[in-house]
Amino acid sequence: METKQAKSVARTVRIAPRKARIVIDLIRGKQVGEAIAILRLTQKAASPVIEKVLKSAIANAEHNYEMDVNNLVVSQAFVDEGPTLKRFRPRAQGRASEIKKRTSHITVVVSEK
Repeated sequence: METKQAKSVARTVRIAPRKARIVIDLIRGKQVGEAIAILRLTQKAASPVIEKVLKSAIANAEHNYEMDVNNLVVSQAFVDEGPTLKRFRPRAQGRASEIKKRTSHITVVVSEK
């Protein structure tokens, strides 16, 4: 029997994937209620963004697949690298150095346990 899954993706989020992965690792495999509590108490810039994606995945599960919210588990959660914004900073002696403003694609998949 295949378990039903509901997915939510936030694309081109202005946070570096390396920073977002620290937060996403905290919620992988957890029950959704526990995961939301963890995100609320984590003081990282990525936390509110990931919480929003998780809530969207929960809403998708409830609305599109008639899944029971109380039995949902974060089955998959990962961060992929999005397009990088390239900016330049003036430096000494007329030079310029590149600044890479990285973006992320955040994916959260929930399924019934």
